[in-house]
Amino acid sequence: MRKFTRYASQIIMQTIGPIIIVRMIEVAAGKIRAAEKELSALDSATGDGDHGMTICRVMDAAEAAAKADTTGKIGELLNKVGWDVMSVDGGSTSPLLGSFLIGLSEGAGSGAELDATAVAAMFEAGVAGLRQQTKAQPGDKTMIDALVPAVDALRAAANGGADVSTALRQAADAAARGAQATKEMTAKFGRARNLGDRTRGHADPGATSISYIFAGFAEATQ
Repeated sequence: MRKFTRYASQIIMQTIGPIIIVRMIEVAAGKIRAAEKELSALDSATGDGDHGMTICRVMDAAEAAAKADTTGKIGELLNKVGWDVMSVDGGSTSPLLGSFLIGLSEGAGSGAELDATAVAAMFEAGVAGLRQQTKAQPGDKTMIDALVPAVDALRAAANGGADVSTALRQAADAAARGAQATKEMTAKFGRARNLGDRTRGHADPGATSISYIFAGFAEATQ
């Protein structure tokens, strides 16, 4: 059972378990579906315009796998979600997010409940898993530009004694800032890199997707 306190009419989560992990994925998937047209429009400016549709398929698979989980164990739940995402026909998005989710599962370990410090470690393992699939670095105008700041903010919040709710909210804010910052970057990966400076002025669709996913994670714990 998750531990929480009530402050100013708001539930503050001290730990999260499998039920909240499922809710996090569910809310994140909803935010992605709501932003499908926006994400495809961003991709049309620098790519082939199908990112919205692709990321929706990926998140649909993630949500279905999460809701079907019967293990009651965070690590096993996220491992199944990650492998189901990997099986989606979604270009580079499927292996990237699938590897991220599998990394989360490895970082979650066997714990039934995770506090903010453990959640930060879980997300750091997720980044490590994703990095096995890409050489992209911050500044290259990819999802890394939202993901790395988000996880860094999550770790800083946890180290500062924040609860899970606060830490994820700060992570979501950092992801949003990271995605916004990609407008001034020149793409160095994927089809967009062929456009050079013409990619400036448009936010990266992958980074924007990550910002919505983290917004969903945060909302699910508020």
